[in-house]
Amino acid sequence: MKEFTIGANDAGQRLDRFLAKAVPLLPASLAQKYIRIKRIKRNGARVERDTRLENGDVLQLYINDEFFDKPREDNAYLTVATPKLNVVYEDDHILLVDKRPGLAVHPHDGAEYGRTLIDHIQAYLYQKKQWNPRGENAFTPALCNRIDRNTGGIVIAAKTAEALRVMNQKIKDREIDKRYLAIVEGTPRPQKGSLKGYLFKDAKKNKVFVTDTPQPGAKTCQTNYITLANRNGLSLVECELITGRTHQIRAQFAHAGHPLLGDGKYGKLDKRFDRNYQALYSYKLTFTFTTDAGSLNYLNGKTFRVQQVDFVQEYFPDVK
Repeated sequence: MKEFTIGANDAGQRLDRFLAKAVPLLPASLAQKYIRIKRIKRNGARVERDTRLENGDVLQLYINDEFFDKPREDNAYLTVATPKLNVVYEDDHILLVDKRPGLAVHPHDGAEYGRTLIDHIQAYLYQKKQWNPRGENAFTPALCNRIDRNTGGIVIAAKTAEALRVMNQKIKDREIDKRYLAIVEGTPRPQKGSLKGYLFKDAKKNKVFVTDTPQPGAKTCQTNYITLANRNGLSLVECELITGRTHQIRAQFAHAGHPLLGDGKYGKLDKRFDRNYQALYSYKLTFTFTTDAGSLNYLNGKTFRVQQVDFVQEYFPDVK
């Protein structure tokens, strides 16, 4: 329990507005709940959220100590009162989440604290009492893979340090098969094939470029694909990443003359279609361990998938 004594400069404020300033990590909805269940009191008695505070009032706050910390990247999960997650699979070690397009995975992607996928995941585990940040010396639930803000699909989160170590190694060793669905402009030829090239990144432009011949600083890139359907000048393709470079699928298909629908960075927006971000989804994941995975061996051979991808339903409704 912590106490605040209201001084002359804070007098006259509504209780809820004072709390928003004094305890910025406490979500407004949670503050209202705590007021309602008497975990926030004024002078030892129940108080309403719109009560005007008076000079000399003493507020008693019966809330967890972590809410009184200063806002930082590592405690942004506290600002999430109601985690919003589409859980594909969960056990004691890992959590597979279907990330919606438009949601950043980390604050480093330009999102505000409390508004990223990792914030919602950590809030989810914290509220389920599966993670106690004050009881851990170092470990924090973390993402094993990342997906661009405007790309949707399955993201792996580790709930334990062992799971994080194993998953990171399996991804590095390419023992996880990830498949993407994408809609591209035109009709790829052949219907089934492999896009190969060399990819280099221009950090200033935050953009990658693909060439057919080796270039200084460029890395090899390969995407295997199969065309599933054609309709209205568009093609639905399934992609398999052989290498995992930044913006690889988007850049390689654009280089091949078939930019992704809605991808204004690597192509041009087609005015015939109401879409302004890339039609790309990491929809299926299979664990294909060829070496020992320790406590995660039980996952070997298992496949998880997103049952419905919105842009497939919109542009290719007949594809199941």
